[in-house]
Amino acid sequence: MDSDKLLNLATSLGCLLAESGAEISRVEESVYRLLQAYQGKDAQVFAIPSCLIVSLMAEDGRPVTRMRRISAHGTDLELLESCNALCRQLCRTVPPLDEARAMVDRLPASCRRHRPATVLLGYGIAPAFFCPLFGGGFWDSLSAFFCGLVVGTCLLFGGRWLGSNSFLRTLVCSGIASLLSLLLVRAGLGNNVDLVTIGVLMLLVPGVALTNAMREIVAGDTYSGLSRTAEAILIATGIALGAAVGLGIGYIL
Repeated sequence: MDSDKLLNLATSLGCLLAESGAEISRVEESVYRLLQAYQGKDAQVFAIPSCLIVSLMAEDGRPVTRMRRISAHGTDLELLESCNALCRQLCRTVPPLDEARAMVDRLPASCRRHRPATVLLGYGIAPAFFCPLFGGGFWDSLSAFFCGLVVGTCLLFGGRWLGSNSFLRTLVCSGIASLLSLLLVRAGLGNNVDLVTIGVLMLLVPGVALTNAMREIVAGDTYSGLSRTAEAILIATGIALGAAVGLGIGYIL
C-alpha cells in the first residue's frame, strides 16, 4: 500500500468536505474511516476550520503525515452529500488508490452549478420574501428585491475588489444595502426604511456558521466551535457597522 497516495486521497476528500461546509467531526470521522478501510491500522486525524492533519504508519513502520491548509469555506450541500456518498462507497468497495483519487478529483465538476443569473435572482427573491415577514408591504418587498440584486451582484462579482475577507465583504455589502434602501424609500418605491433594510441584511446573516459552531461546541470540538463563533460574531459586527455607515451617509445626503 502506497502511504503517500493514501494520505493524498484522504486529505483531498477531507478538504472537500470541510470546504463544502461539513462539521469538523464529520471531516475527521470520514477521513479516519477511509484510512481504516484501506490500511486497517490506527491513524490519527486532526481538523480545524483552516487546517487538516492526517498521520498514519507506513509499511516500514515510520510515521507519515500530511497537512493541508483549508483556505475557502462555504456551504455546498450537494457537494457535501456527494463527498459523503463517495466516502461510503470507497470504504465499502476499496478500489485501487489511483482510481479512488480520480473519483475524488471529479467530485467538484460533477456537482451542479447554477448560472450567475439564477443565483442573482435568488439574491433578489430572498429579501423580497423576508420583508413581509417583518411587516413590510408590496412596495417594501419590491425595494428589497432591487436591493437584493445589488447586494448579490457585489457578492458574486466583487471578489476582485473585496477579496476573501468576510468581514470587509460584509461591511461593504451591508453599507450598500442600507444606503440603497434609504434612497429607494426616499424615491417613493418603498415605505419603511427599516423593514427594507432588515429584509436585505438577512442575506448576510451567518446563520449556518453559527449553527455549526454551536453544534461543534456541544460535540466537544471546542477550538473549532469557538473559531466559527468568532467568525460569525465578526460578520455580525460587519453587518451592524456597515448598516450604520450606510444609513449615516444616506441621511447626510
